[in-house]
Amino acid sequence: MSNDLADETFRTVLRREPTEITTPFQQVSRDFVFGDVWSRPGLSRKDRRWIALACVAGADAPGPIEAYVRAALDSGDIELEEMLEFVLHFAVYSGWPKAAHLEGAVIRQWTQIHHDRGQEPGPWPELSHDTLGPSDWDTRFEAGAQEFLDVNLIPAPPHTTPYRHAGILNFVFGHVWQRPGLTRRERRIITVACVAFADAPTPMKSHVTAALHSGDITKPEMDEIVLQFSAYYGFAKGEALSEVAETAWAERPATVAKA
Repeated sequence: MSNDLADETFRTVLRREPTEITTPFQQVSRDFVFGDVWSRPGLSRKDRRWIALACVAGADAPGPIEAYVRAALDSGDIELEEMLEFVLHFAVYSGWPKAAHLEGAVIRQWTQIHHDRGQEPGPWPELSHDTLGPSDWDTRFEAGAQEFLDVNLIPAPPHTTPYRHAGILNFVFGHVWQRPGLTRRERRIITVACVAFADAPTPMKSHVTAALHSGDITKPEMDEIVLQFSAYYGFAKGEALSEVAETAWAERPATVAKA
């Protein structure tokens, strides 16, 4: 790809002018990450933003976190409400301390974007308790078990430990996966990136397999997710994710194979 096109992709993705290239790292970053990876057609720019955001936040990379949050919001590719839902979903799969740092970046960059435009950001809304889902425990756990099945394509585990009872069935699937702020497909993309950089073999296998076997993510899309992830979190981890994806695809049900 030409340097001109790589520079233009850089401007589109990061919403700023490219800096002068003075190191081999900068040269390869411009030519490969922006000239090749971001320019590929297999995923939308918004899909690629979710993966990049998850990776830079998971890597605790202060500069890139601020840059990619700002660019996503400033471009309009990701709305503020979507970004805040992303922070919550990210917290579930990558931890609350990392999510706290990420949300701080969202608040800072949202404010800075408005100031740079000569505007004052509006007040943050007070959220209604109604958004937390049913308060009847039987209803909540029934819905959580069904959501677990719908997302993972296997029956929900018995709630025999605090992790399963309070965490998985009550909160993760009883609430978070059912929230309307992101599509299930977007949640799958974000989750795949998070479990991959966490080196979590069982969640990586279960979420990659479910994403492919459900049809929510096609095999060509998963291949692009692996490449985008590799560019932002490293090719060694990307190879592990690729191996899981290839195994899951080889084991797909006949109904998926015919689709």
